Amino acid sequence: MDDLKTKALAYHKKKRGKIEISVKNPILAKEDLRLAYTPGVAFACQAIAGDVSTDRIYTNKGNSVAVITDGTAVLGLGDIGPEAAIPVMEGKSAIFKSFAGIDAYPISLNEKDPKKIIEIVRALAVNYAGVNLEDISAPRCFEIERALKKLLSIPVFHDDQHGAAIVVLAGLINALSLVKKKKEEIQVVVNGAGAAGIATVHLLRAYGVRHIIAVDRQGILYPGAKGMHSYQAEIARLTNPKKRGGLAEAIRGADVFIGLSVGNILTKSMVVSMAEKPIVFAAANPTPEIDPKDAKEAGVYIMATGRSDYPNQINNALVFPGLFKGLLSAKISEITPGTMIRIAENLSKLVRKPGPGNIMPSLFDPRVVKTVASAVSKP
Repeated sequence: MDDLKTKALAYHKKKRGKIEISVKNPILAKEDLRLAYTPGVAFACQAIAGDVSTDRIYTNKGNSVAVITDGTAVLGLGDIGPEAAIPVMEGKSAIFKSFAGIDAYPISLNEKDPKKIIEIVRALAVNYAGVNLEDISAPRCFEIERALKKLLSIPVFHDDQHGAAIVVLAGLINALSLVKKKKEEIQVVVNGAGAAGIATVHLLRAYGVRHIIAVDRQGILYPGAKGMHSYQAEIARLTNPKKRGGLAEAIRGADVFIGLSVGNILTKSMVVSMAEKPIVFAAANPTPEIDPKDAKEAGVYIMATGRSDYPNQINNALVFPGLFKGLLSAKISEITPGTMIRIAENLSKLVRKPGPGNIMPSLFDPRVVKTVASAVSKP
């Protein structure tokens, strides 16, 4: 880990970050300047003033996405502040450009008040064709997303919620086919009832998974449990009817563990208590809920993490480049549960020969972005 830390810091330091602004039409002579800036730019301004819809013709707006955070729920690092969140936003912007050709702009806000964030994003949105909310803590993220969807006519997507849920479902589809278990019969434990966990519970239910237990810091969620916010109370009502206690009690007899929480929280003894051929998705970053080596020793049949240096990466990067490519090209502003399920199913089919160490397609597979974009734009 120390070697990785050294390499990563050197990588980010070498060019002072991961992105830069480039110019589509180089300004090399007076004629270029005359057209790009004054006086030529005035004609583009006047055209847009006369017909606002032409802003996507005369500017880069139609291919622009704002990647917005307040730094309160970064990766597996928590509330580390807006400055410390910038490397992640730059990374997402780099992935947008590298894999989908979309120009994404990292915006970290030094503001935690949901109402103020909503107003800031509403005011900024005139510059963009889409908004990707990122690393904003629950339950504030739900309020911010819902309000912005009502206020804006462009797509607003909270990747920590829906991107995570889609990728988890894609992996689960292939995992279940390998262990020959039915979605209606499996017992699933979702550890972490934040943005990703709540969205995953809702999507799994929409897909047809019936038996789900959600677990958070206070233990198993159930109707009437103390310390829940309204969004957790909703999934408590929709899921676990009987079990009480902590993660150890929740996971006993479970077929699937989905970790969207913090590192090193799942123990070998917990894994041993699971059902035959246990499936473990330990997606916390940078440290998984259980080390893959420990999971293997405990008998895990299919292991996935959120990291790119282990097999079976469960990562939102498989979704958001293609998703926004599809949304922007089709000029769609809303994504439904049905669309999310279709994306997950289509992603799972890209794995031609699934195996315990091969349930997810690679981000470097050129079919991924096209497949997701097509699933989004399909009626």
